[in-house]
Amino acid sequence: MNSDEKYDVIVIGAGHAGCEAALASSRLGCKTLLFSLNMDTVALMPCNPNIGGTAKGHLVREIDALGGEMGVNIDKTFIQSKLLNTSKGPAVHSLRAQADKHRYSTEMKKILENTENLYLHQDEVVEIVAKGKKICGVITRTKVMYESKSVIIATGTFLNGRIIIGEVSFEGGPSGLSSSKDLRYSLERLGIKVRRFKTGTPARVNGKTIDYSKFSPQHGDNVVTPFSFLNDELSREQVLCYLGYTTPLTKKIILDNIHRAPMYNGLIEGVGTRYCPSIEDKFMRFPDKETHQIFIEPEGEDTNEMYIGGMSSSMPIDVQEKMYRSVPGLENIQIIRYAYAIEYDCIDPQELNTTLEFKNIDGLYSCGQFNGTSGYEEAASQGLVAGINAALKIKGREPFELSRADGYIGVLIDDLTTKGTNEPYRMMTSRAEYRLLLRQDNADLRLTQKGYEIGLVKEDRYKKFAGRKQKIESELDRLKSLVIYNKKEVNEKLEELSSSPLKIPISFYDLIKRPELNYSLLSDFDLNKTKMPKDVINEINTIAKYEGYIYKQLEQVEQFKKIESRKIPEDIDYSGVKNLRIEAVQKLTKFRPKNLGQASRISGVSPADITALLIYLERLRREGF
Repeated sequence: MNSDEKYDVIVIGAGHAGCEAALASSRLGCKTLLFSLNMDTVALMPCNPNIGGTAKGHLVREIDALGGEMGVNIDKTFIQSKLLNTSKGPAVHSLRAQADKHRYSTEMKKILENTENLYLHQDEVVEIVAKGKKICGVITRTKVMYESKSVIIATGTFLNGRIIIGEVSFEGGPSGLSSSKDLRYSLERLGIKVRRFKTGTPARVNGKTIDYSKFSPQHGDNVVTPFSFLNDELSREQVLCYLGYTTPLTKKIILDNIHRAPMYNGLIEGVGTRYCPSIEDKFMRFPDKETHQIFIEPEGEDTNEMYIGGMSSSMPIDVQEKMYRSVPGLENIQIIRYAYAIEYDCIDPQELNTTLEFKNIDGLYSCGQFNGTSGYEEAASQGLVAGINAALKIKGREPFELSRADGYIGVLIDDLTTKGTNEPYRMMTSRAEYRLLLRQDNADLRLTQKGYEIGLVKEDRYKKFAGRKQKIESELDRLKSLVIYNKKEVNEKLEELSSSPLKIPISFYDLIKRPELNYSLLSDFDLNKTKMPKDVINEINTIAKYEGYIYKQLEQVEQFKKIESRKIPEDIDYSGVKNLRIEAVQKLTKFRPKNLGQASRISGVSPADITALLIYLERLRREGF
């Protein structure tokens, strides 16, 4: 039967990607239908109960600056917050918040239910319907056809999921939920190739059975930095997390049973993530290490379940019992949920444009772990972009695309669509060439204007952003014009601050550049100062101290933009480009890059190939093509 209702956008899956996609499209005025296998698991955290972390915190703040929901929701539901890497430079500072996973899900569902134009439905989508290569709707397990102008796939790890625990494996999704299977066949009929990736999660144990005296308590920050730029400050009593270590006995138990590990006996076929290995993989890859860190993290305030971070595993149950109990403090634990690995279907993201629309299927978008990524933050970032672009296309507007110079989201999507990935992709600061410009503290300055132009950032939020930007700019101008003279009392104060005396007058701004000084330490020299918010002060300190490096990266960005601006004709015949190697012809023909920059990042395309292509494009330009 056909549903009487027709939709602009249908989103398959209500995980972190699906939630952001559905919110974005509905907030942009599109009638949106969000499907979930189980409405009790919206925005589920089946693995680590936290948001953010190194590089991932950057993604969350960029989502927030563009008008997404993840940052707002974790600010409501965090139980511990910490700014990481503070001993290093500002480019790698990243927020991480422990979440109450149940409240996080409940609050996100509440937002979805109360968003105009957004409709929720519990059912399994088994077929995506297209006429020719144009999307026209979906069919569900209950045999209902829902018409739609576009469809966004956000199936996470549920598609054809298989749970593996030791010698046992069975069909299933994360956290004991059912998987979705039939949709795979529909995708294959559409010409979409799927592949198998693998991820996993550690055990959850009864917190009442842990001896915390054998662990080191890990406190949150005294002053909490919000994820959302909407929040000036947050305050609450924070819960404790704990740090501990495995033992040589843990290692022995695992290595004695490594022949039973699915990762090493052939039972697991999918490719796992390199940067979040199982505990058995850690001991195999790092044989010289006798111990590894583990973290005890609460799943929420109203549960005794504790997450054993750092001990992800797919070992048999009897081995899990022994290895977890070999950790000091866990000798008498009751395991509530055993660790497991999960294999699932995903795609090669090189089949997508940077809008996250499939190159060969009009109106079909893809986001999240289905694109070969790992992590809630990577998923939410893609969901936001897919939802925005599905809505913009329906409204006949220009697509929204972020470059590598715009943000970590741009790096993420560019990496996926041009380089692809052979394993679950995880965002890291090292992936961003311009990371000093793409700091988490300036995400709003970089992206809020774009969110406002799209229509996701509303007027009140935009005014707040504009006010912060104006404060930073006007204070910088004032400090550059404020002269500090080389007077005796000034030099005495500088010596107290372990800074060398002035020989000539200097601007307040230039004085801040000294490593041992900052805006607040020099406040006594500023007789006309006005009280500035902490975030504004931090921004000024960063801009002043890293000015030279920032200018250098800005110059690099200008060069990057030049090569990105060299468009490649859609109908180009690469076989006719002189001096282009056969491999490059094959790769470029397959992936059809939009510009020279994208072409240069495709695996198998060399700098010599780019030179040959540049010469060819220049000849076309001169001939008027």
